[in-house]
Amino acid sequence: MEYILEGPETPPTRTIYKLLIGSIVPRPIAWVSTVNAEGQPNLAPYSFFNGINSNPPHLLFCPGVRATDHQPKDSLLNVQATGEFVVNVVTEELAEAMNITATEFPADVNEFEAAGLTPAKSRSVLPPRIAESPINFECRVTQVVAIGDLSQPGSGAVVIGRIVCVHVRDDVLLPGDKIDIESLRPVGRLAGAGYTRVRDIFEMKRPPSQVTPSRKSD
Repeated sequence: MEYILEGPETPPTRTIYKLLIGSIVPRPIAWVSTVNAEGQPNLAPYSFFNGINSNPPHLLFCPGVRATDHQPKDSLLNVQATGEFVVNVVTEELAEAMNITATEFPADVNEFEAAGLTPAKSRSVLPPRIAESPINFECRVTQVVAIGDLSQPGSGAVVIGRIVCVHVRDDVLLPGDKIDIESLRPVGRLAGAGYTRVRDIFEMKRPPSQVTPSRKSD
């Protein structure tokens, strides 16, 4: 099967969405906490998410436009208003709570309360982090890039944030600033109602570099 994504043969947005989420797997989940201009907290998961680089440290997540009312997600409106957010890591233990926060609640609903989660004060930004999550990335927005018409479902934005503080719980941290993946037990996103656990792990050593090292110091 071939899908032409330009011209009159372009399939419906829903078809393209299914192809994307069924092929780009597993996806990490950004459990994003924000506040609006009045300080009302919001919490929602996003699986269009990843790290960008470490110097300076940045990550991104992609909130979309809801199909129900054709409005941008509250997370997007909040980061546009305040310029700050926190990405919390989802673990197996927290999966059900995360799923509750995926509900399309009215903007005045506190998802922390709905999911029985504890808001913890962040060090450098206003949005609270999730106390139960073992890793939290406090971020300040550096760029918001609209992709498509933000009044149409299927469109959205890329929110890029600089990481200004990282919280890592001691029980998931190994010597040398490494994360113990077996203790972390993160959850990944698949298509539909599907999720995956990180249980079957294998290693492959990268081949040595064939590039002449730079003489510049780091």
